[in-house]
Amino acid sequence: MRLRTDYVRHLCCLSAGRSLGVVPMNKLVELYGWYGMTAILLAYALASFSVIDARGLPFQILNGTGALGIALVSFRRKAYQPGALNIVWTLIAIAAIIKTLLQ
Repeated sequence: MRLRTDYVRHLCCLSAGRSLGVVPMNKLVELYGWYGMTAILLAYALASFSVIDARGLPFQILNGTGALGIALVSFRRKAYQPGALNIVWTLIAIAAIIKTLLQ
């Protein structure tokens, strides 16, 4: 109940033109999780329609940062299987980014 009260107080301050300067951590995690889902889908769609190369840096960055966002939400919710999958996905993207930058 405390978090809900703080969130409502934060919204009231925002509507009055003031900010408490605090965004609850779980809201940031959720936001990054939604970014992750969007980034992975965007990377897949752009590569599928040949807008970007699946071996290129934009694809790998979208996939890596997206997978990290989903992993963060998964571990936060104690869903370890998708969390582990997305950590591996992130590590693969990091390796591909390093390989691309060294070429």
